[in-house]
Amino acid sequence: MVFSINFALLCLHEMDAIRAKEWKMFVILKDMEDKRAFKVFTILHLPLYTILIFSFVSHQLLSFVFIDLFMIFHSLAHFFFEKHPNNNFKNLYSRMIIYPMGILGIVHLLGLMYS
Repeated sequence: MVFSINFALLCLHEMDAIRAKEWKMFVILKDMEDKRAFKVFTILHLPLYTILIFSFVSHQLLSFVFIDLFMIFHSLAHFFFEKHPNNNFKNLYSRMIIYPMGILGIVHLLGLMYS
């Protein structure tokens, strides 16, 4: 259940990332016109989601560990890029999605290690 909640938070975050124009924080995408950067940013999520969902079915334990570590790293990256001039996640709503992903990643990873 913890993992499912965390994956749902990741999906919410990616929806919020479109609102926040997260592509403006990426080296290659930041200089593109918004319309094109939006398309590239969103289409890149197709292989990402495909790989993630397939991994849940075929390599569940390995994908759990990988995703948990990603959630932790992702939350930390947002923390360290808090002052980035193009960071549009500086509101309570975005933070209540981003930082619980890291916390739940730790909780789930510990649960895997000690179960």
